Amino acid sequence: MLSEKKSFNNIKIHTQYSICEGAAKIDDLAEYCKENKIKSLGLADSFNLCGALEFSEKLSKVGTQPIIGTQINILEKGILGKITLYAQTEEGYKNLTKLSSVSYLKTQSSNEPACQIKDLIENSRDLILLTGNQRDFFGKIFSLNKLNDFNNLILSLKKYFKDRIYLEIQRHNEKDEKNFENFILNNSKKFNLPLIATQEVFYIDKHMYEAHDALRCIGEKNFIDDKTRFKLSNQHYLKNDIDLQNIYSDIPEALENNYTFHLRFNFKLKKSKPILPSLANDKNYSPEIQLSNLAKIGLKNRFKNFISKRNKSKISEQTLIKYEDRLQHEINIINSMDYASYFLIVSDYIKWAKQNFIPVGPGRGSGAGSLVAYCLDITDLDPIQYDLIFERFLNPDRISMPDFDIDFCEEKRDQVFEYLKNKYKDGVAHIITFGKLKARMVLRDVGRVLGLSYGHVDRLCKMVPFDPSRPLTLQESIDREPRFKEEIKNNPKVDKLLKLSLKLEGLNRNMATHAAGVVIAGDKLAEKFPLYVDHNSNLILPSTQYDMYSSENAGLVKFDLLGLKTLTVIDKTLKRLQNKNINLDISKIDLSDKKVFSLLSTGETTGLFQLESAGMREAIKQMKPNKFDDIIALVALYRPGPMSNIPIYNDCKNGTKEPDYIHPTLKEILKTTYGIIIYQEQVMQIAQILAGFTAGEADILRRAMGKKKKAELDKQKERFINGAIKKGITKDVANFVFTKIEPFAQYGFNKSHAAAYALIAYQTAFLKTYYKEDFIAATMSTELTNTSKLREFVEELKRLKVEIIRPSINKCYAEFKAIEGKIYYGLGAIKNVGFEAISNIIQEREKKGKFKSISDFISRVSSKDVNKLQLEGLTKAGVFDEFEKDRSKIFNSIPKIIQQIKNINEDKDSNQSSLFQSQENFENKFEFVISKPWTQKQLLSEEFNSLGFYISNHPLNEFEEIFHQLKIISYERFFNNNEKEGLVAGTIMSIQEKKSAKGTPYAIIKFSDKKGEFELFLFSEILVKNRDKLKEGESFILTLQKDKSINGDTKTRVNVKRILFLDDVISQPYSKVIIEVNEGFNIEEIREILSNIGETQINLIINYQNKKAIYSLQNNRKFDLNHLKALKAKEYVTKITV
Repeated sequence: MLSEKKSFNNIKIHTQYSICEGAAKIDDLAEYCKENKIKSLGLADSFNLCGALEFSEKLSKVGTQPIIGTQINILEKGILGKITLYAQTEEGYKNLTKLSSVSYLKTQSSNEPACQIKDLIENSRDLILLTGNQRDFFGKIFSLNKLNDFNNLILSLKKYFKDRIYLEIQRHNEKDEKNFENFILNNSKKFNLPLIATQEVFYIDKHMYEAHDALRCIGEKNFIDDKTRFKLSNQHYLKNDIDLQNIYSDIPEALENNYTFHLRFNFKLKKSKPILPSLANDKNYSPEIQLSNLAKIGLKNRFKNFISKRNKSKISEQTLIKYEDRLQHEINIINSMDYASYFLIVSDYIKWAKQNFIPVGPGRGSGAGSLVAYCLDITDLDPIQYDLIFERFLNPDRISMPDFDIDFCEEKRDQVFEYLKNKYKDGVAHIITFGKLKARMVLRDVGRVLGLSYGHVDRLCKMVPFDPSRPLTLQESIDREPRFKEEIKNNPKVDKLLKLSLKLEGLNRNMATHAAGVVIAGDKLAEKFPLYVDHNSNLILPSTQYDMYSSENAGLVKFDLLGLKTLTVIDKTLKRLQNKNINLDISKIDLSDKKVFSLLSTGETTGLFQLESAGMREAIKQMKPNKFDDIIALVALYRPGPMSNIPIYNDCKNGTKEPDYIHPTLKEILKTTYGIIIYQEQVMQIAQILAGFTAGEADILRRAMGKKKKAELDKQKERFINGAIKKGITKDVANFVFTKIEPFAQYGFNKSHAAAYALIAYQTAFLKTYYKEDFIAATMSTELTNTSKLREFVEELKRLKVEIIRPSINKCYAEFKAIEGKIYYGLGAIKNVGFEAISNIIQEREKKGKFKSISDFISRVSSKDVNKLQLEGLTKAGVFDEFEKDRSKIFNSIPKIIQQIKNINEDKDSNQSSLFQSQENFENKFEFVISKPWTQKQLLSEEFNSLGFYISNHPLNEFEEIFHQLKIISYERFFNNNEKEGLVAGTIMSIQEKKSAKGTPYAIIKFSDKKGEFELFLFSEILVKNRDKLKEGESFILTLQKDKSINGDTKTRVNVKRILFLDDVISQPYSKVIIEVNEGFNIEEIREILSNIGETQINLIINYQNKKAIYSLQNNRKFDLNHLKALKAKEYVTKITV
């Protein structure tokens, strides 16, 4: 019998989970193992087990034995360095998990994660330890010449690890490597410990060396050209057996121990079934019994407080039985699937939140279809009222277990996490996420380490289209964007940047936390699953080292506690109303209020949850909703695919088209949606009624249709037809119905989710209908840092004719406030103005009265609450206009203002000012720095920089006269007139560049004129030609063209035919100008203004005693907009025609 060929075990693989160190992706490693028939491979990521389960699964699939290990920092005697540990058994993996968790949980924020030797000894069972190279823990002890410590530590560890400790030999041709190797070789006999040969592998292919070096520089925040930094050799790739055997041929013992290393392991990390803590609040009852008891009590409460009141009559026995039967049916399924604890946990923290006045959403996802959830206060939607199906959420045939996604008020969600921590102690954690080197990020990072200028790299990054719905890879972006080729041609460094970036794209850049998701798995989570602590965040819980995918595979059940800003808006609005003695219970509002539907039908839906996009406004205007079901349908339909059914729904609803119910038996199911299959629940109901499917079987059919797998679909189709035949329907009809419903099922929406979100949408519409000023002020106060959103609301307020009080230090507050029908601007929304600081300043004003002057302001504010950027922001926004209209005067005096505030504060602290000076002494004392006043354009430009839009004036207003002369009109007037072509002026408010499916660039630009905002598309040719000029705050003259859309759509489309920079237009000389003046004109003033020879023919008309004298100047003169303004300012000039 031939002996099996020995092969080298690469047991020190660093995957992408060795952050900014490992560049070997697990998928690529699995492919490599498959192609090269690798028998075993060892994971040794630095400081984590993030990839352990994924590594084990994917390598096992290709027939490679996974060896699970990690490198952990040891901190002992002031020395910090790595050792490598491997798990031989399941118990060994538990110990590895404990050590990895402890390294984060015990470490202070400023330090690297680390364990101590005692931690290692206490958890050493079934672990194998490798001592590492010259840069690791033992190597550092050797380099410091602490040989006694080295000997003592090795002997101490040997006592516990016995034959499970190896002295490691690595050969990468690196500095100090040989010295350390010689020491190890000389002392291995003395320690009586085996040697082992290893290679530290950071990437698969040797051509990755330069890119990997850049990756390390990204992690170390270093530059590639820095000659003082430590560089790895180019030997850290996956070498073949022959090369490795040759490298270590002189130490056969080390080679032999490597060959047999994999034989010491009989453990493979596997997927696990869901692990739920058995948590019943009453220890005398099982979770199943307690769930049943609480649900039945909850049903009584729901009948008393909601169901009975809704029906406005006595509940029939039949209705009661319907609810009780449904409840028992759900309880039976939940208990049979061991899911009672899950429901109890969710119900517990939601009830706690509601009791502590933390707003909770009515539901989200398919969980809103559960009556048990409704009775336990998890959701606030009656699933029977809205035909929601429980089995869409949970049924015995589900492959993966579902979870409840719960929305909480964004500002108060942390209180719920605090509650979970207090209740479940160390049994709860967040889930880790990884920031990736995506196309733009990798360009930025690699550009930085290459030493390219920020501006240059930023320009390159902006060539990568930003479209989260359809993100492009870097290679796709390069292929589609010709400017990349130009850059490569002009700059060799750009070529290098792109080549390195393409190799690093997709690797993990940093660890972060999925702040919304938590896992709860009973006691001592850190002993069962590796945990991580994100010291850069203010999160109160640790995180799992497994990402969402691996956490689920490991058996952890996720609870999503999401922050929803709209709940914060609703909460803020209700509190503002309470302050005005208006007490409104938002859960009990009338869902059939005609005024609310009247508002919705106008399309004025800015600020309304789910309903405020431009397309949604158009759809809702055409729909003219008059019942809550319409809102549910719209939320479900407004997505790619089903969106094409919106016109059909509207036509049928408004009586211009007859609904098509496919088959008479389906009319009852499709009646509310006018024959259109909108919801996944409808597909399930059709299968149940027409083909006799159970609810669980119907859910399987729904999933099969959605996934479009032919084999499964054919099987389901046969089952559907056979079931329909048994119900008395012919085969042809059954086949026809199946063919009809299949396309709908592919994009049918979850009605439970749509109904829950439609309820929140309706609540916001109700508040806007009856309390619009308070609602909009509350909404704007939750968007203080989102200038584009604030701009939309300012436009909305103009449309609604609600007065906005401009930023003022004496009138406004930190947040937006509604007082007597007016909205006072929130000073906390001004850029660079800290919310806390401005709140303190407002508090001073409210406490001691309005500020009388800039001197009074200086004397009263704390130096802690002001800085240069903040005062600049306030000044540019016009906050101090009531003290001094000339903003440039205040702006240029800011350093002096800050110094004076500081001096006064210091005097107050030393009790000097109170003894010798009174507040009045500060009045009128401040002398501004002499400054040149800002022009109107400068003033508005600075205002735009501070607010993100214009509030005191509009930059186009000063050109009104010339616009009139050039027949330039507002966009609104052009859109509504009958002209096919026209000239419109607009100032750019925002610009977003994208790529079409064919790869050609286009831009969506939001313009503003004095009538409002409008959005236009700029296509490739015009965009490329004008790209450098298209910046926010710049103004343009647009030649626009109108045409009707094709395909019978009556919607008007506006195309940009030409775009001209406004400055270029107004600075152009006029060919001919006629100036009319009255008697008493000043010829010397006119001569001075028109003194320069130019290209404009000047005619002068003098009105004198009811007669006109016309003169033409002999020579053409220079005449542009500035000359026009100068003459317009003269009282004797009556008219100028250009």
